[in-house]
Amino acid sequence: MERVALNPDLSLSRIVYGMWRLGEDQDTSMAHVQAKVESCLAQGITTMDHADIYGGYTIEAIFGAALKAAPQLRDQIEIVTKCGIVAPAGRHASARVKHYDTTTAHINASVEASLRDMATDHIDLLLIHRPDPLLDPDETGSALDALVESGKVRAVGVSNFRPWDYALLQSSMESTLVTNQIEISLMEPQAFTNGDLAYLQERMIPPMAWSPLGGGSLFDGSKPELLAQLKRIAGEQGVDEPAVAIAWLLRHPAKIMPVMGTNSLARIARIGDAMKVELDRQSWFELYSLAKGHEVP
Repeated sequence: MERVALNPDLSLSRIVYGMWRLGEDQDTSMAHVQAKVESCLAQGITTMDHADIYGGYTIEAIFGAALKAAPQLRDQIEIVTKCGIVAPAGRHASARVKHYDTTTAHINASVEASLRDMATDHIDLLLIHRPDPLLDPDETGSALDALVESGKVRAVGVSNFRPWDYALLQSSMESTLVTNQIEISLMEPQAFTNGDLAYLQERMIPPMAWSPLGGGSLFDGSKPELLAQLKRIAGEQGVDEPAVAIAWLLRHPAKIMPVMGTNSLARIARIGDAMKVELDRQSWFELYSLAKGHEVP
């Protein structure tokens, strides 16, 4: 598995395993969660993506229970998590309204909860989950810098930020923001032309891609010609259709890191197949044109 360096001290696996659906599995036992992690590791997928809010603030604790039962796994993985969304659930059940909080107090409290729930002494990569209209870049930037300095967090980044949001926060920081996790897929290809990827590429910042299969909508028949093309390429290369859709993202020079989420052990075992797929330029544009619904101008 290819690795992507975010800074001299931290690299992630090119494909990331996403935990947002972990609580939806009928089996959330320590052994089953461990089996998922070990299946990823067998393919070289070492990076596990979380957010404090996933599962109504429950997923990190489910994952942490598995790490407590198999502590040897911690040194084999990188933990990514996010904070900044406050929803009326779990430990924030008293909140009157869903909102964002990027204050020092909230960021620090979220990090401490994540460390406790995941039974670890550090987070490899912490992301601010959403742009906050009330974000004070000086306060948020200082809070993130202090976490890196403390060693509780190895690196920091953002998620769902537009270029101007990213630039504003970075302008008030000593640490370097190392990634932006944004939505990119054949169903949501806007990042290729709206400036999001161009901004990151100019600064040599590798992006992460959430929902890289369009939340499953890629395979619901809404784009039959696109699905047919995916099936054709998959048949030619001996993989399944999701592998081709992920390979389409991997083909881009921005070093996109897709975040894959599935609870099926059989599907997890095939995630790495995307690395085997070869797409030439015309094949890439065939899929892109079908995704857009028209040929390029």
